[in-house]
Amino acid sequence: MTNNKGRRRRFGSVRQLPSGRWQARYPDPVTGQLRSAKKTYETKTDAELALSQIEADISRNQWIDPDAGKVKLGDFADQWLRERKLEETSRERYAIVLRLQIKPKLGNLSLAEITPARVRSWRSALLGDGVGEPSVVKAYQVLRAIMNTAVDDELIQKNPFRIKGADTYDVPERPILTVAEVNAVAKAIKPRWRALVLLTAFTALRFGELAALRRRDIDVEACQLWVRKNQAELHNGKLLDKAPKSSAGFRPVAFPADIVPALVEHLELYAGEGPEGHFFIGPRGGRLRRSNFRDDWVAARTKAGVSKEAHFHDLRHTGNDLAARTGASTRELMTRMGHSSTRAALIYQHMSSDRDRAIADRMGEIARQQLGRQDPPDASGTDVARPD
Repeated sequence: MTNNKGRRRRFGSVRQLPSGRWQARYPDPVTGQLRSAKKTYETKTDAELALSQIEADISRNQWIDPDAGKVKLGDFADQWLRERKLEETSRERYAIVLRLQIKPKLGNLSLAEITPARVRSWRSALLGDGVGEPSVVKAYQVLRAIMNTAVDDELIQKNPFRIKGADTYDVPERPILTVAEVNAVAKAIKPRWRALVLLTAFTALRFGELAALRRRDIDVEACQLWVRKNQAELHNGKLLDKAPKSSAGFRPVAFPADIVPALVEHLELYAGEGPEGHFFIGPRGGRLRRSNFRDDWVAARTKAGVSKEAHFHDLRHTGNDLAARTGASTRELMTRMGHSSTRAALIYQHMSSDRDRAIADRMGEIARQQLGRQDPPDASGTDVARPD
């Protein structure tokens, strides 16, 4: 039997249940039907405060139907993926993340059951199971985006993905090959891949950009190429030529005249036929894939005495580092690399010890000029500050 004693409220009502706890009830702002708050309260005062909060949320259009969050995360995620405008490669990547990292542990839970505590446990479990940090970060980012949509759709009030730093990870520093090492690998690798090694090291193009190059994109007289497309490989092996991710990806890139002889030889012996023929093709005449030359890269790297930690992609780092060492500005590096943000360019503008030494020496020269002196200070390092 319930206890309905107490003054009548302007909005909703509270009542005591047989258990002794208190329940808040209010009219649904959409249907007008009486509904109960999603939980009960220890005291009447607590129930009244909750009712006041519900009334305030309704008046501010911030009320969310508690039943809306009963949708299963797995079902909502599938719908989110179907309705989201994505490139085919991104759609495939997100689907894999949902299948491997998200649905097994969270897919059968309702949206309302995805709490910050559950998010922390889910993330810790993935890391504990040996899932790589980059994969965990990607899963976290995807699921946070899904829950943002749930908030926008007014299915939940807040996004539970609020772990500080969980959406980023420290990228381990990759080896940067020296020019001598690049040259050694180029000499050691099979002739059909020599131009690929040199062009990657001196233009810093992405693999997909290299694979999509056509004959007409290479101008050996002007020592310049044009990046117009980017080749992507799906999980099932299908290849796609797509536009760059942003307008910054569509760009001209100059290369030094030193590698022109290798490019000319490649055009004569290995490139596809006609202006639209691919500049790089596989050994059997098909499209360039990483699998076409992976073994040849490893063999050449070993023969050249280069660290086994060096991957083909590290040639891009070499090219970016060389460009930064010329004194290129951040904007120039961004343009050359095909990036629309400064983050990647700044990575390569780290200060090397020899460049730091040159700056310090030049500072000393300026100081001596202003002091009217010719020679550097003595070993004590106090001559500059010593009065005449």
